[in-house]
Amino acid sequence: MHSLLHYNTFGIDQSCEAFYEPSTEEELVALLPELREKPLLVIGGGSNLLLTQDFKGNVLHPAILGVSAFEESSEVMLRCGAGENWDDIVAYAVNHGYYGMENLSLIPGEVGASAVQNIGAYGAEAKDIIYAVEAIEIATGEKVVIPAEECHYAYRQSRFKNEWKGLFIITAVTYALSKTFTPKLDYGGLKGHFKNPEKVTAADVRNAVISIREAKLPDWHVEGNGGSFFMNPVVSKEKLEELLSIYPDMPHYDTKIPAGWMIEQCGWKGARHSAGQECMTNKPWYSSTRVVQQDRRY
Repeated sequence: MHSLLHYNTFGIDQSCEAFYEPSTEEELVALLPELREKPLLVIGGGSNLLLTQDFKGNVLHPAILGVSAFEESSEVMLRCGAGENWDDIVAYAVNHGYYGMENLSLIPGEVGASAVQNIGAYGAEAKDIIYAVEAIEIATGEKVVIPAEECHYAYRQSRFKNEWKGLFIITAVTYALSKTFTPKLDYGGLKGHFKNPEKVTAADVRNAVISIREAKLPDWHVEGNGGSFFMNPVVSKEKLEELLSIYPDMPHYDTKIPAGWMIEQCGWKGARHSAGQECMTNKPWYSSTRVVQQDRRY
Protein backbone atom coordinates (compact mmCIF):
# COMPACT_ATOMS: atom_id res chain seq x y z
CA MET A 1 0.00 0.00 0.00
CA HIS A 2 1.20 3.53 -0.82
CA SER A 3 0.35 6.51 1.39
CA LEU A 4 -1.51 9.43 -0.21
CA LEU A 5 -0.81 11.79 2.69
CA HIS A 6 1.26 14.15 0.56
CA TYR A 7 -1.18 14.09 -2.34
CA ASN A 8 -4.26 15.74 -0.84
CA THR A 9 -4.57 19.19 0.69
CA PHE A 10 -6.67 17.92 3.59
CA GLY A 11 -3.59 15.98 4.70
CA ILE A 12 -5.50 12.73 5.20
CA ASP A 13 -3.32 9.64 5.49
CA GLN A 14 -5.14 7.07 3.38
CA SER A 15 -3.44 4.68 0.96
CA CYS A 16 -3.82 3.05 -2.43
CA GLU A 17 -2.77 -0.37 -3.72
CA ALA A 18 -0.31 1.07 -6.27
CA PHE A 19 0.91 4.59 -7.03
CA TYR A 20 2.37 5.80 -10.34
CA GLU A 21 3.96 9.16 -11.13
CA PRO A 22 5.20 9.27 -14.74
CA SER A 23 7.24 12.32 -15.72
CA THR A 24 6.91 11.94 -19.50
CA GLU A 25 4.22 10.96 -21.99
CA GLU A 26 6.30 7.95 -22.97
CA GLU A 27 6.42 6.69 -19.38
CA LEU A 28 2.68 7.21 -19.09
CA VAL A 29 1.90 5.22 -22.23
CA ALA A 30 4.17 2.38 -21.09
CA LEU A 31 2.24 2.19 -17.81
CA LEU A 32 -1.22 1.93 -19.38
CA PRO A 33 -1.40 -1.92 -19.44
CA GLU A 34 -0.80 -1.98 -15.67
CA LEU A 35 -3.15 0.92 -15.03
CA ARG A 36 -6.01 -0.80 -16.87
CA GLU A 37 -5.84 -3.88 -14.63
CA LYS A 38 -7.46 -2.20 -11.59
CA PRO A 39 -9.75 0.74 -10.83
CA LEU A 40 -7.89 3.96 -11.67
CA LEU A 41 -7.91 7.30 -9.87
CA VAL A 42 -6.10 10.18 -11.61
CA ILE A 43 -5.12 13.01 -9.27
CA GLY A 44 -3.46 16.39 -9.52
CA GLY A 45 -2.79 18.53 -6.46
CA GLY A 46 -5.53 16.79 -4.50
CA SER A 47 -7.30 20.01 -3.49
CA ASN A 48 -10.76 18.57 -4.27
CA LEU A 49 -10.00 15.12 -2.91
CA LEU A 50 -11.55 13.97 0.38
CA LEU A 51 -10.20 10.53 1.21
CA THR A 52 -12.50 8.64 3.60
CA GLN A 53 -10.88 5.23 3.12
CA ASP A 54 -8.06 3.48 1.29
CA PHE A 55 -8.42 3.36 -2.50
CA LYS A 56 -8.55 -0.21 -3.75
CA GLY A 57 -6.82 0.32 -7.05
CA ASN A 58 -4.20 2.35 -8.91
CA VAL A 59 -3.57 6.03 -8.33
CA LEU A 60 -1.89 8.03 -11.09
CA HIS A 61 -0.31 11.44 -10.58
CA PRO A 62 0.97 12.80 -13.91
CA ALA A 63 4.16 14.67 -13.00
CA ILE A 64 4.77 15.95 -16.53
CA LEU A 65 6.45 19.34 -16.26
CA GLY A 66 7.70 22.01 -18.65
CA VAL A 67 6.77 25.55 -19.69
CA SER A 68 7.13 26.92 -23.23
CA ALA A 69 6.02 30.30 -24.57
CA PHE A 70 5.39 31.04 -28.25
CA GLU A 71 4.89 34.76 -28.77
CA GLU A 72 2.96 36.34 -31.61
CA SER A 73 2.17 39.99 -32.32
CA SER A 74 -0.59 40.49 -29.76
CA GLU A 75 -0.77 37.23 -27.86
CA VAL A 76 1.30 34.36 -26.54
CA MET A 77 0.66 30.64 -26.45
CA LEU A 78 1.83 29.29 -23.10
CA ARG A 79 2.15 25.50 -23.11
CA CYS A 80 2.42 23.92 -19.66
CA GLY A 81 2.89 20.36 -18.48
CA ALA A 82 -0.08 18.92 -16.58
CA GLY A 83 1.97 18.48 -13.41
CA GLU A 84 3.02 22.11 -13.10
CA ASN A 85 1.78 23.95 -10.02
CA TRP A 86 -1.04 26.23 -11.14
CA ASP A 87 -0.08 29.30 -9.11
CA ASP A 88 3.54 29.03 -10.23
CA ILE A 89 2.27 29.27 -13.81
CA VAL A 90 0.16 32.33 -12.98
CA ALA A 91 3.22 33.98 -11.42
CA TYR A 92 5.30 33.05 -14.48
CA ALA A 93 2.73 34.62 -16.82
CA VAL A 94 2.42 37.85 -14.84
CA ASN A 95 6.20 38.21 -14.51
CA HIS A 96 6.64 37.81 -18.27
CA GLY A 97 3.87 40.20 -19.31
CA TYR A 98 1.38 37.52 -20.39
CA TYR A 99 -2.10 38.50 -19.25
CA GLY A 100 -5.37 36.74 -18.53
CA MET A 101 -4.44 34.49 -15.60
CA GLU A 102 -3.93 37.06 -12.84
CA ASN A 103 -7.46 36.81 -11.37
CA LEU A 104 -6.90 33.06 -10.92
CA SER A 105 -3.98 33.52 -8.53
CA LEU A 106 -3.43 31.21 -5.55
CA ILE A 107 -5.93 28.56 -6.64
CA PRO A 108 -4.47 25.29 -5.32
CA GLY A 109 -3.82 22.44 -7.71
CA GLU A 110 -2.06 21.72 -10.97
CA VAL A 111 -2.36 22.66 -14.63
CA GLY A 112 -4.10 19.45 -15.70
CA ALA A 113 -6.95 20.08 -13.29
CA SER A 114 -7.58 23.54 -14.74
CA ALA A 115 -8.73 21.91 -17.97
CA VAL A 116 -10.91 19.35 -16.20
CA GLN A 117 -12.59 21.59 -13.64
CA ASN A 118 -12.66 24.86 -15.60
CA ILE A 119 -11.37 26.57 -12.48
CA GLY A 120 -12.56 30.11 -11.88
CA ALA A 121 -12.37 33.02 -9.45
CA TYR A 122 -12.91 36.77 -9.33
CA GLY A 123 -14.62 37.07 -12.69
CA ALA A 124 -12.26 34.83 -14.68
CA GLU A 125 -12.42 31.18 -15.76
CA ALA A 126 -9.90 28.82 -17.28
CA LYS A 127 -12.12 28.48 -20.36
CA ASP A 128 -11.40 32.15 -21.14
CA ILE A 129 -7.74 31.33 -21.82
CA ILE A 130 -7.49 27.61 -22.68
CA TYR A 131 -6.50 27.13 -26.32
CA ALA A 132 -5.94 23.36 -26.49
CA VAL A 133 -5.61 20.32 -24.25
CA GLU A 134 -3.16 17.47 -24.87
CA ALA A 135 -4.07 14.04 -23.52
CA ILE A 136 -3.42 10.33 -23.79
CA GLU A 137 -6.42 8.13 -24.54
CA ILE A 138 -6.42 5.40 -21.89
CA ALA A 139 -7.94 2.69 -24.10
CA THR A 140 -5.53 3.08 -27.04
CA GLY A 141 -2.46 4.94 -25.71
CA GLU A 142 -2.84 7.46 -28.55
CA LYS A 143 -2.01 11.12 -28.05
CA VAL A 144 -4.76 13.60 -28.88
CA VAL A 145 -4.81 17.39 -29.05
CA ILE A 146 -8.26 18.72 -28.26
CA PRO A 147 -9.23 22.31 -29.17
CA ALA A 148 -10.86 24.20 -26.31
CA GLU A 149 -14.18 24.50 -28.16
CA GLU A 150 -14.47 20.71 -28.25
CA CYS A 151 -14.27 20.52 -24.44
CA HIS A 152 -17.72 22.15 -24.03
CA TYR A 153 -16.64 24.35 -21.15
CA ALA A 154 -19.31 25.82 -18.90
CA TYR A 155 -19.43 27.03 -15.31
CA ARG A 156 -17.20 24.51 -13.47
CA GLN A 157 -17.96 21.96 -16.18
CA SER A 158 -16.24 20.23 -19.08
CA ARG A 159 -16.58 17.03 -21.06
CA PHE A 160 -13.69 15.64 -18.98
CA LYS A 161 -16.04 15.68 -15.97
CA ASN A 162 -18.94 14.18 -17.88
CA GLU A 163 -19.00 11.97 -20.99
CA TRP A 164 -15.19 11.90 -21.25
CA LYS A 165 -14.65 10.95 -17.59
CA GLY A 166 -12.17 8.10 -17.37
CA LEU A 167 -11.27 8.22 -21.08
CA PHE A 168 -8.24 10.54 -21.11
CA ILE A 169 -5.21 11.49 -19.04
CA ILE A 170 -4.28 15.13 -19.58
CA THR A 171 -0.57 15.70 -20.20
CA ALA A 172 -0.37 19.42 -21.14
CA VAL A 173 -2.51 22.51 -21.59
CA THR A 174 -1.86 25.47 -23.89
CA TYR A 175 -3.25 28.86 -22.85
CA ALA A 176 -3.81 31.80 -25.20
CA LEU A 177 -2.79 34.90 -23.25
CA SER A 178 -2.74 38.55 -24.23
CA LYS A 179 0.26 40.85 -24.35
CA THR A 180 -2.07 43.75 -23.55
CA PHE A 181 -3.33 43.99 -19.97
CA THR A 182 -7.09 44.49 -19.55
CA PRO A 183 -8.01 44.36 -15.85
CA LYS A 184 -11.12 42.55 -14.60
CA LEU A 185 -12.10 44.35 -11.42
CA ASP A 186 -15.89 44.05 -11.27
CA TYR A 187 -16.19 40.85 -9.27
CA GLY A 188 -16.49 40.25 -5.54
CA GLY A 189 -13.73 41.56 -3.32
CA LEU A 190 -11.89 43.19 -6.22
CA LYS A 191 -14.74 45.63 -6.88
CA GLY A 192 -13.77 48.91 -5.31
CA HIS A 193 -10.48 47.49 -4.05
CA PHE A 194 -8.34 49.95 -6.00
CA LYS A 195 -8.53 53.72 -5.59
CA ASN A 196 -7.07 54.34 -9.07
CA PRO A 197 -8.19 51.39 -11.23
CA GLU A 198 -6.84 53.02 -14.38
CA LYS A 199 -3.31 52.62 -12.99
CA VAL A 200 -3.67 49.02 -11.87
CA THR A 201 -1.15 46.46 -13.16
CA ALA A 202 -1.48 42.70 -13.49
CA ALA A 203 0.87 42.32 -10.53
CA ASP A 204 -1.44 44.56 -8.49
CA VAL A 205 -4.41 42.36 -9.36
CA ARG A 206 -2.49 39.19 -8.54
CA ASN A 207 -1.34 40.59 -5.19
CA ALA A 208 -4.87 41.73 -4.34
CA VAL A 209 -6.36 38.33 -5.17
CA ILE A 210 -3.70 36.58 -3.09
CA SER A 211 -4.35 38.92 -0.16
CA ILE A 212 -8.12 38.38 -0.32
CA ARG A 213 -7.79 34.61 -0.61
CA GLU A 214 -5.29 34.42 2.27
CA ALA A 215 -7.65 36.44 4.48
CA LYS A 216 -10.50 34.02 3.77
CA LEU A 217 -8.75 30.65 3.75
CA PRO A 218 -5.97 29.11 5.87
CA ASP A 219 -2.78 27.94 4.21
CA TRP A 220 -3.37 24.26 3.49
CA HIS A 221 0.31 23.55 4.14
CA VAL A 222 -0.32 24.57 7.76
CA GLU A 223 -3.98 23.68 8.30
CA GLY A 224 -5.43 21.11 5.95
CA ASN A 225 -8.38 22.26 3.86
CA GLY A 226 -9.93 21.92 0.42
CA GLY A 227 -9.87 25.60 -0.44
CA SER A 228 -13.01 27.15 -1.88
CA PHE A 229 -14.48 24.53 -4.19
CA PHE A 230 -18.22 25.13 -3.93
CA MET A 231 -20.32 26.27 -6.89
CA ASN A 232 -22.32 29.48 -6.85
CA PRO A 233 -25.98 28.69 -7.62
CA VAL A 234 -27.20 29.73 -11.06
CA VAL A 235 -30.93 30.47 -11.10
CA SER A 236 -33.50 31.45 -13.70
CA LYS A 237 -34.20 35.13 -14.40
CA GLU A 238 -37.62 34.69 -12.83
CA LYS A 239 -36.13 33.27 -9.61
CA LEU A 240 -33.53 36.04 -9.53
CA GLU A 241 -36.23 38.71 -9.75
CA GLU A 242 -38.21 36.97 -7.02
CA LEU A 243 -35.20 36.86 -4.70
CA LEU A 244 -34.29 40.49 -5.42
CA SER A 245 -37.80 41.53 -4.41
CA ILE A 246 -37.13 39.94 -1.01
CA TYR A 247 -33.42 40.79 -0.74
CA PRO A 248 -32.91 43.97 -2.79
CA ASP A 249 -29.24 44.22 -1.75
CA MET A 250 -28.44 40.62 -2.77
CA PRO A 251 -25.23 40.52 -4.82
CA HIS A 252 -25.46 38.71 -8.14
CA TYR A 253 -23.58 38.32 -11.39
CA ASP A 254 -26.09 37.86 -14.20
CA THR A 255 -28.14 35.00 -12.71
CA LYS A 256 -25.36 33.65 -10.48
CA ILE A 257 -25.75 34.18 -6.73
CA PRO A 258 -22.68 34.04 -4.46
CA ALA A 259 -22.87 30.96 -2.26
CA GLY A 260 -20.89 32.81 0.42
CA TRP A 261 -23.66 35.41 0.70
CA MET A 262 -26.27 32.67 1.03
CA ILE A 263 -24.23 30.95 3.76
CA GLU A 264 -24.10 34.23 5.67
CA GLN A 265 -27.87 34.73 5.38
CA CYS A 266 -28.40 31.26 6.88
CA GLY A 267 -26.13 32.09 9.82
CA TRP A 268 -23.57 29.45 8.84
CA LYS A 269 -20.54 31.69 8.28
CA GLY A 270 -17.68 30.43 10.45
CA ALA A 271 -19.62 27.38 11.61
CA ARG A 272 -17.50 24.49 12.87
CA HIS A 273 -18.24 20.88 13.70
CA SER A 274 -16.49 19.47 16.74
CA ALA A 275 -15.76 16.11 15.09
CA GLY A 276 -14.19 17.94 12.19
CA GLN A 277 -12.01 19.91 14.59
CA GLU A 278 -10.69 16.75 16.16
CA CYS A 279 -9.58 15.32 12.81
CA MET A 280 -7.71 18.54 12.01
CA THR A 281 -5.34 18.28 14.97
CA ASN A 282 -1.85 16.81 15.09
CA LYS A 283 -1.53 16.27 11.35
CA PRO A 284 1.98 16.18 9.81
CA TRP A 285 1.46 18.99 7.30
CA TYR A 286 4.07 19.36 4.64
CA SER A 287 5.23 21.75 1.94
CA SER A 288 6.67 21.03 -1.47
CA THR A 289 7.10 23.03 -4.67
CA ARG A 290 8.45 21.92 -8.01
CA VAL A 291 9.17 24.21 -10.93
CA VAL A 292 11.02 23.09 -14.03
CA GLN A 293 11.56 25.29 -17.07
CA GLN A 294 11.75 23.63 -20.46
CA ASP A 295 11.63 24.93 -24.02
CA ARG A 296 9.83 22.44 -26.24
CA ARG A 297 7.38 23.05 -29.04
CA TYR A 298 4.60 20.61 -29.81
